[in-house]
Amino acid sequence: MPIYSYQCQACGHVLEALQKISDKPLTDCPVCHQSELKKQLTAAGFRLSGSGWYETDFKKEKRKNIAGDQPSESKAKPEAKPKEAAGSTPAA
Repeated sequence: MPIYSYQCQACGHVLEALQKISDKPLTDCPVCHQSELKKQLTAAGFRLSGSGWYETDFKKEKRKNIAGDQPSESKAKPEAKPKEAAGSTPAA
């Protein structure tokens, strides 16, 4: 069940209510008992993380991992070794 946020237009009291989607909105303020409660617009309380359909189906051009653009350590390129100068001999 979703949690809805309400604010009383008369006294400013803010409350959250756990309600079914099919439930009628609350109207009476529990503090001042006026019929002035208005439902507020709030952000969703979840975040998609990890790998899944939202990553593979919505990725952009060159981005392989939307969740994190940094490559993992196992896939990181090895560092190039410096070439020895011509004519020098390696130390024994």
